[in-house]
Amino acid sequence: MKHISILVPQGAVLGSVEGPRQVLTEVNKYLKSIGKPALFNVQLIGLDEQVPVAGGKYTVFTDALTQHIRKTDLIIVPALDGDLQKTLDANRDFIPWIIQHYQKGAEVGSLCVGAFLLASTGLLDGRQCATHWMAAQQFRQLFPNVTLVEDKIITDEQGLYSSGGAFSYLNLILYLIEKYAGRQIAVFMSKAFQIEIERQSQSPFIIFHGQKDHGDEAIRKAQEYIEQNVEEKITVDQLASRFAIGRRNLERRFKKATSNSVVEYVQRVKIEAAKMSLESSRDNVNEVMYSVGYTDPKAFRLTFKKITGLSPIEYRQKYNREVLIG
Repeated sequence: MKHISILVPQGAVLGSVEGPRQVLTEVNKYLKSIGKPALFNVQLIGLDEQVPVAGGKYTVFTDALTQHIRKTDLIIVPALDGDLQKTLDANRDFIPWIIQHYQKGAEVGSLCVGAFLLASTGLLDGRQCATHWMAAQQFRQLFPNVTLVEDKIITDEQGLYSSGGAFSYLNLILYLIEKYAGRQIAVFMSKAFQIEIERQSQSPFIIFHGQKDHGDEAIRKAQEYIEQNVEEKITVDQLASRFAIGRRNLERRFKKATSNSVVEYVQRVKIEAAKMSLESSRDNVNEVMYSVGYTDPKAFRLTFKKITGLSPIEYRQKYNREVLIG
């Protein structure tokens, strides 16, 4: 039987504690119903016997304290709520415990912004990690040695797992169920809980907001110029000339400040504007394309799909209110 430790940190998001517990417990019920033994011993593990969550609105009663767990097979780090730095400080005592059990052979999975606590262990340095796209900039600032993959739903790095934002953590839970219990059980759970099992990307859900909290005034002005002239074809040379910065210097400073190259930033701003138009207007795809400064339909479609994971038509069908109602 696999021992699973679902951590209950202070400031945990209740759903990401109870959700995994419920799905994993249901695996045991299903196995028993078909005459097979239970697979998981699921416990809620904390630093205290009672842990307030959701701003004190709920209290989680843990099954065991960290010091009582001698061996575990999988540690699940739930999403965290509130001021992430304060929440990390309040849960520092989990860090050596996670490291110790990983070194003893346990696997560790973080859900949503639970990645911040997992990354605090240093175990993710030099490895890929996913988290909620809204926390991406803060994550990069706090953990520059971790390779953040903003679009991913799941990462799997030598027994260290992470999920994308919000309820996409359920896709990681299914992934782990498939690993431990097999494909058939994972598919059954996906149907029972109505989770899209093959979902791999959170790109369609990302809303791009360029990072401006960096202190480089010239780069901030270049960002604003790009955002205010979305219909124009803007090149690196044009920006360098306009803001009197050498091309190489501009590219280096822009990447350092925003985590995007100039070309990537221009593309993401244009595609974000196209997404908003596809969500709310009746303009056809070509009209949307022209409105954001593209003239080549193929280039527009390829860039749109690269950033969102969907074609412009698929995106409109998914998010345009009139299409959904119609």
